[in-house]
Amino acid sequence: MTEELAGKTALVTGAARGIGAAVAKSLANAGGRLILCDQRHTTETLNSIKELGGDVRQQIADVSSEVSVASLFKSISETEGSLDFVINAAGILSESKITEIPTAEFDRVLSVNLRGSFLIARGAAQIMKPAKSGRIIFVSSELAYLGRANFSAYCASKAGVVGLTRALARELAPDITVNSVAPGPIDTPMLGLENMSQEWIDKEIDIPLERIGKPSEIAAIIRFLCGPDAGFFTGQTLSPNGGAVMI
Repeated sequence: MTEELAGKTALVTGAARGIGAAVAKSLANAGGRLILCDQRHTTETLNSIKELGGDVRQQIADVSSEVSVASLFKSISETEGSLDFVINAAGILSESKITEIPTAEFDRVLSVNLRGSFLIARGAAQIMKPAKSGRIIFVSSELAYLGRANFSAYCASKAGVVGLTRALARELAPDITVNSVAPGPIDTPMLGLENMSQEWIDKEIDIPLERIGKPSEIAAIIRFLCGPDAGFFTGQTLSPNGGAVMI
């Protein structure tokens, strides 16, 4: 472990697995105090950080629920007092043709991915603004830029996160920075490589670097955005995607 983020407190949503879990472990390894948040218990991530000797606790919350998120930040305000970093990695995926997707399914994806980002950012800002300090980081997706057939809800929600990033970066400046990361294909349970046909895997790696990314590679970028060298970043969406999108 290092002392890069010693004395700093970070909330990571979606921390039970995938990118969220990797981010939490990386920030803990940098000396940060972690609050893990997910709809399910984050036992595996929690235990991994404890084994490192990290300072960690967990909260159960649904990022799409206004009541649940308000309760989460009330608890953080009462127990922590301050909050330095908030990383919203909670998200869901949906694949349906536009002619077949139920409205409820479309709404659910936007509720978790976009409304959830808004609710988490609002709760974070209410703690960070009085302190005149803080960093908010969202997880978007390459599909915010690329689009993909049969993923209309997911693409729309992640494009919305990019817009939210820019709007909040202007609104919360100069004391609070807001950035996002838009990964390409990453080896997580959401991508579900173990259930993919070889044909589909070949499509995913049909990018310049010809491979799937690792959660640790995304975590390293988010760790950078939390670190002392990222103070001049705000309103940006960093795109670690193996060259799938070049902007």
